[in-house]
Amino acid sequence: MSQAPAPITVPHHVAIIMDGNGRWAKSRGLPRIEGHRRGVETVRTTTFAARDLGVKMLTLYAFSVENWKRPQDEVGGLMSLLEYYLQKELDTFIRDRVRLRTIGRTHELPAGVQKVLRTTIEATAHFTDCTLVLALNYGSRTEVVDAARAYAAAVAAGKEKLNDNSYASFSRYLSTADLPDPDLVIRTSGETRISNFLLLQAAYAEFVFTPTLWPDFTKADLASAIAEYNRRERRFGLTSEQLKSSAATK
Repeated sequence: MSQAPAPITVPHHVAIIMDGNGRWAKSRGLPRIEGHRRGVETVRTTTFAARDLGVKMLTLYAFSVENWKRPQDEVGGLMSLLEYYLQKELDTFIRDRVRLRTIGRTHELPAGVQKVLRTTIEATAHFTDCTLVLALNYGSRTEVVDAARAYAAAVAAGKEKLNDNSYASFSRYLSTADLPDPDLVIRTSGETRISNFLLLQAAYAEFVFTPTLWPDFTKADLASAIAEYNRRERRFGLTSEQLKSSAATK
């Protein structure tokens, strides 16, 4: 009698470094902004693919602090696309009970983008089934600097103890303070670096790098990454023997 396959464990929190829009456009003889437009469509399909597969939280690296260095027409186009996407998808978010969150220095984004972000966040704040987190004007090093400044101010105000060296205390000042750490981080386009993304939070995440360019990323690609995640042994500093012993006593 054949043994039943092991059940699939769906990661609670998946984070994706969306890469390859420009190369997708270049390979088709199109301007870069067309790649970004197609990438926005993939944001939509991936959000609902993640929900359908059982992922409760999806974080997308949408715009980094370093992206301001790109040509101004491209940056302006990206901001316009972001504003358009949020306006267009608000009713869909509400219908499908998707909560929107952001991390990063969103107060430095254009006023129009900030306004539509506030509207969408407020309108979806009460949903708990699925959360989409957009990392906007985000960089992990910048986040740590901001957190260290806030932590130091809290110490000066007597709200924190200087000799409390725990990460748990410091992490309360990160922009992800009330979010779980990612279980799985995916990067598209074949690049194998993490580009200043969730450096602290992803300390024990599993990483999957796929050659698929972001505009071509599909539900099947996401399911494949989750399948790879299931082939990994997550030890969190323990040995395999310790994990097996712990599982046996449960």
